[in-house]
Amino acid sequence: MEKKSKSKKAAKKIKIIGGVIALILLVSVIIHFTGAQYESTDNAQLDGNLYSIRSGVTGFVKELRFQDNQNVKKGDTLVIFDIDELEAKVQQAQAALQNSKANLSVSRSTASAGTDNATASLKTAESNRQASGAAKAKLNKAQLDLDRVNKLLAVKGATQAQLDDAKANLQIAQSEYKKSLDQEQSSLASSQGAKSQAKAYVGQIGLSNATISQREAELKLALKQLSYAYVIAPCDGIVTKRAFNQGQYVSVGQSLCVVVDVEKHWISANFKETQIEKMKIGDKVKIHLDSHSDIELSGKVESFGGATGAKFSLLPPDNATGNFIKITQRVPVRIAIDNFPADKKYELFPGLSAFVKVKVN
Repeated sequence: MEKKSKSKKAAKKIKIIGGVIALILLVSVIIHFTGAQYESTDNAQLDGNLYSIRSGVTGFVKELRFQDNQNVKKGDTLVIFDIDELEAKVQQAQAALQNSKANLSVSRSTASAGTDNATASLKTAESNRQASGAAKAKLNKAQLDLDRVNKLLAVKGATQAQLDDAKANLQIAQSEYKKSLDQEQSSLASSQGAKSQAKAYVGQIGLSNATISQREAELKLALKQLSYAYVIAPCDGIVTKRAFNQGQYVSVGQSLCVVVDVEKHWISANFKETQIEKMKIGDKVKIHLDSHSDIELSGKVESFGGATGAKFSLLPPDNATGNFIKITQRVPVRIAIDNFPADKKYELFPGLSAFVKVKVN
């Protein structure tokens, strides 16, 4: 009886051990195949847009309208600079523009008058040319009359008085022709001068238009500079890292603060190069944040970095010199978040640590 009891206990013990071994094997197989479907890393963090706000003008800070770590809405005014000098520049630019427009009006009137004068001078020159032609014809006739009287006088067919009259008429015709020629030349020169002057007046219109374009650009720049005196929030977010005080003199380009966008978030993960072989864009991802263990996020692989993290470092490694030590590289992967909780957008900050699991084929 004692031997049978020991034999039963041994058999039972063997069954228990066998069952435990079988269970361990089963769990190992499940873990193996389940783990093969995922690539995970804790080298990841929540990321977002950080807008560095810099001054667009040089001047004194008149109003400071936020406190560090304050929630703001897109379009909220954060800073107002002293605008007296900027407004004066706008008024000066406006006055210069109005003056240029007035000059353009004068130039157009002058050009119109100059064109009319040139047209009138041209008509006068044409009239004098015709008069000169008539005087020339009259001179030719007077010369023919004198020649005819001379011939008649030779055969006693004309008197000395007729000869004297013909000579006098020729002299008058010569004088009138010379006078008409002088008038023609004078009117022609005057016409050419008026034409050149009219052309110059028309050119002045082009110059006035160019000046107006310049004044308009100056006014636009002055208005833009004035708009820079009002610093507004570029997005809904949290304003932080204030680097100035009210009343402080600030230069162009000086850093004022940083606005953290709370509307757009993603995960920046760095996977080992041995983990991305089967990973592709669109793969589903499970996301856990260290700061909020109660929140389970999901997403998908959005893109892969164009190079490893080492290549983007300030001093990339040079493996062509010295002793080479192979180091597993990390590849940046951007993961889009599908179910980011809207009620937590002011609690989840860029930079929070995350653990991600990518389901691969």
